[in-house]
Amino acid sequence: MKKPKKPLPQPVKSAPSLLRTVRLTAWVAVLAVAFVAGVMWMSNLLNRDLSGTGGARPAAIGIGGAFTLTDTNGKRVSEADLAGRPTVLFFGYTFCPDVCPTTLTEATQWLTALGKDADKLRVVFVSVDPGRDTPETLKTYLTAFDPRIQGWSGTEAEIAQLKTAYRVFVRKVERPGGEYLIDHTATVYLLDASGTFAGTIAYGEATDTAMAKLKRLIGGA
Repeated sequence: MKKPKKPLPQPVKSAPSLLRTVRLTAWVAVLAVAFVAGVMWMSNLLNRDLSGTGGARPAAIGIGGAFTLTDTNGKRVSEADLAGRPTVLFFGYTFCPDVCPTTLTEATQWLTALGKDADKLRVVFVSVDPGRDTPETLKTYLTAFDPRIQGWSGTEAEIAQLKTAYRVFVRKVERPGGEYLIDHTATVYLLDASGTFAGTIAYGEATDTAMAKLKRLIGGA
C-alpha cells in the first residue's frame, strides 16, 4: 500500500512583501473614502436647502464666469446681465421631451405664486443646443410659459464657454435617422443680486421647499 504524498509546502510571504501589501491596501481604502467624501461634499454644497434656519448660504464654489450669448430679441447678453437682481438660471433645449418643459412649467407656477415679488426675480432659460435653438426658435418655444422667462442661446463656442464656467453637464445622444437628444444638468441654479452662485433647486423638488428658497433668495437681495 502506497503512502499518501505529503502536501507541498505553500510559499510564505516575506515580512517586507506582506508589509507592502498591507500598505497598498490601506492607501486604496484611504483614497476610496476621500473620493466618496468629496462627492458627498460637492453634492451637499450644490443642493443645500436655502430655506433652512441660521441664514447661511452656500459659499461660491467656482460656479460662474464670463460669457456672451444672444437673447430672443437678438440682443447680446453677458454675465453682467445677471447682476442687479436675483436670478433663476436653468439649462436645457427646446427639443427636450420631459425635463425642460416640466421645469419651465414649474418656473411659471413659482412666478405666479410669488405674486408681486416675482418681478424681483430674473428667470433665464439657456439653450445648450446651438445647432437647433436659434433665438427665434427659442422665442417661439417660450411663448408656452410665463412671458417673464427669458431665453438665451449662442454658438457652439459660446455655449462651450458657458458650460465650463457654470459646470454644466451636456452630452449629445445620437438617435436613428440623424436625430439626437441631449443629456444635461437638470438642476436649477440660484444666483444672488451680484450674479454669484447661491444655491440650487433640484429637479422635481417639492413646491413648498422650492418656494421657500426663492423667497429667501429675494429676501437676501
